[in-house]
Amino acid sequence: MATVVLKKGEGRTIKAGGAWIYDNEIDRIEGNFEQGDIVRIQDFDGWPMGVGFLNTRSKIAVRMLSRGIHDPAGVDDAFIMKRVRDAWEYRKATVDTSSCRVIFGEADLLPGLVIDKFEDVLVVESLALGIDRLKMKILAALKEVLAGDGIRVRGIYERSDAPVRRKEGMEPAKGFIGEPFDTEVEIVENGVRFLVDVADGQKTGFFLDQKYNRRAIRSLCKGARVLDCFTHTGAFALNAAAAGAREVTGVDASELAIEQARKNARLNGFKLREDDRAPEADGTPSVQFQVADVFELLPELEAAGETYGVVILDPPAFTKSREATKKAAKGYREINYRGLKLVREGGFLVTCSCSHFMPQALLEKTIQEAARSAHKRLRQVEFRTQSADHPILWSTGNMPGSKDNDENSYYLKFYIFQVTDQFS
Repeated sequence: MATVVLKKGEGRTIKAGGAWIYDNEIDRIEGNFEQGDIVRIQDFDGWPMGVGFLNTRSKIAVRMLSRGIHDPAGVDDAFIMKRVRDAWEYRKATVDTSSCRVIFGEADLLPGLVIDKFEDVLVVESLALGIDRLKMKILAALKEVLAGDGIRVRGIYERSDAPVRRKEGMEPAKGFIGEPFDTEVEIVENGVRFLVDVADGQKTGFFLDQKYNRRAIRSLCKGARVLDCFTHTGAFALNAAAAGAREVTGVDASELAIEQARKNARLNGFKLREDDRAPEADGTPSVQFQVADVFELLPELEAAGETYGVVILDPPAFTKSREATKKAAKGYREINYRGLKLVREGGFLVTCSCSHFMPQALLEKTIQEAARSAHKRLRQVEFRTQSADHPILWSTGNMPGSKDNDENSYYLKFYIFQVTDQFS
């Protein structure tokens, strides 16, 4: 049984409630171990600091499992069941659980593991070697907990296909866990029906973190002309249509995503219009989905004199590392500038960033610069973040997004602005 001993003065993050120990914080490892083992953690003076997974192949050498347990044997079936039950009870208290994120890694004290529930189907993403060893026990515990609430799990699909697994010494993994099933799963979000492709959709198949943000835009969309950029499978666009938008256009570069968005529109009975057709005269919301590069399309729309009552910008993460933040800021500045130019006087801009590495202060500065360049004045209507099934774990003394909290679970920044002319 191995013990990780920290250097003097190190381990400040976990002492403040964080979840990771980096390789350069470790003084020595006493005893024999295999990669992914649960090990004891001690401070330089021998003070016990808990247990966690050890993997010396990774820059994140230790992922903490518990500060209160000091013997790896304590991570038993009862420990796992408590972690899983606590996570589920939290979701029951905070969100609509028909489809939700049930396990959110470090924020649920199960580092490296994500489990999404889409009605009666579970999708699991395991990105750390240690948690991968416990994956089947955790899934069994979750099925038992859900069964206690009358929920029978029809199937489980693994989407551990992110390349980051290689940093942990694992190959990407994808496929059924247990019996095969139909991987196109119908869910309902805010009264809108969606088909989720858990096998080939992006990440686990659907972005659950924006559920309540999509609901928040509805009051702005009634009777409006709406442009949804980076629409993916149409989630914002169809929420806008359901709210009574006069006309909705969703744009994405992915043909696969756009085809899924069209299927979702038909599923809800919305009219899919051809490019040269005007909205239906009876006032029924009409929806169009278009395959295009948003960065190329928005200047074309501006040149054509198009304007919208609501413009939604929900881009993918422009940066996945701290080093690329400056380049990402240029992308966010450009896309917000282009979006602002298309908002009619008194209309609304909905804009966000899903990158953990894009600090909130820098994003706000970037949006301000875009507004200045576009000669627009912004009135903030609302600031929001990810839905509560993606909880934000604070470390004592460190705000979410702090440079000392790389493992921080805070990543989504979401703004609604009213847009007016700067000189009005």
